[in-house]
Amino acid sequence: VQLQASGGGLVQPGGSLRLSCAASGRIFGANVMGWYRQTPGNQRELVAKILSNGATDYGASAKGRFTISRDHAKKMAYLQMNSLKPEDTAVYYCSFQQRGDGYWGQGTQVTVSS
Repeated sequence: VQLQASGGGLVQPGGSLRLSCAASGRIFGANVMGWYRQTPGNQRELVAKILSNGATDYGASAKGRFTISRDHAKKMAYLQMNSLKPEDTAVYYCSFQQRGDGYWGQGTQVTVSS
């Protein structure tokens, strides 16, 4: 499975960004797509994930501000990020899990700064 992430960039505090992740390759019905983020010197942390049945799970920092969604037909996952804060600045990674295997996309930088 290959993952292609896009949509990062520079945004002012309070602004919004939408990240996209495109999955390709051998994809089975039951899987999990998600977003994690990492800052220098810190571990990668969960931002949000969504199961193939639509169930979602959010990290504490994302609740109430971020929304994850997916399009099964297009094999895409999206992360809508609103009310962005400087502390949201990080490299965001798309993830994909199925049948016990995990995959990562390349990171996309999100910088929240005035």
